[in-house]
Amino acid sequence: MKPLSALIIEDEWPARNYLVELLRDTGSFGDIAAVTSVEDAREVIERPELGIEVAFIDVRLVDRPGDRSGLDFARSLADLASPPAVVLATASAQYALDGFELGVVDYLLKPFTLDRITTCAARLLERRRPPPQGAARRRLVARKSNSLVFLDLDGMLAFQTVDRLTYVHHVDGVFSMDLSLNALGAALGSRVLRVHRNWLIAPAHAQGLSRLAGELIVEVGPTLRVPVSRDRAREVRQQLLENTVGIRQPG
Repeated sequence: MKPLSALIIEDEWPARNYLVELLRDTGSFGDIAAVTSVEDAREVIERPELGIEVAFIDVRLVDRPGDRSGLDFARSLADLASPPAVVLATASAQYALDGFELGVVDYLLKPFTLDRITTCAARLLERRRPPPQGAARRRLVARKSNSLVFLDLDGMLAFQTVDRLTYVHHVDGVFSMDLSLNALGAALGSRVLRVHRNWLIAPAHAQGLSRLAGELIVEVGPTLRVPVSRDRAREVRQQLLENTVGIRQPG
């Protein structure tokens, strides 16, 4: 299997260098970018040719007491159309709930060990692995009134947040969900695409792109029209046009 590409944001050089060594010792990682600040991390993430698949992020930076800029950076990654998986790597367990709400893949506590990093690498690689033939079909579970509803993944059209509540638009209807968009994006991976702070769509059901009052709109399924935020418009358009033929695309 192709090695993982990783970004580490950690401003304590012993911890940073040791984590790089441990990642390499697992044999599961190829390119590793290690930086000390959020600003440097943003520059790495904004270079798509690096193909960063996972970000190991310290929550608090030692030169800014009380600062949570690492956590804020992790939260901002959800704004990307194809965000990397996030692993929080920190000295404190107090941010575990934040990690759950962000949908992080793993939560590593210092001091790091090779066994723990190897387990983390296995989880990351498992996210890549297609389900074996004959495996039980994975399904969504949502709420309708006081009941739970099980939904086929192939029928999901989009996910939306409204007033901090999450809804799934599905071929079988609209239902409420307990998870945040960040957590859903982490769980569903390439099956969904972030097009707006309040929207994830299933690219498999995208049926068209149009503009309304200067705003890019994705037509999903037969009736759903989803807005694309301006800062994501170019990336969303490029991803939806991948593996298509019929129009001339910019080089």
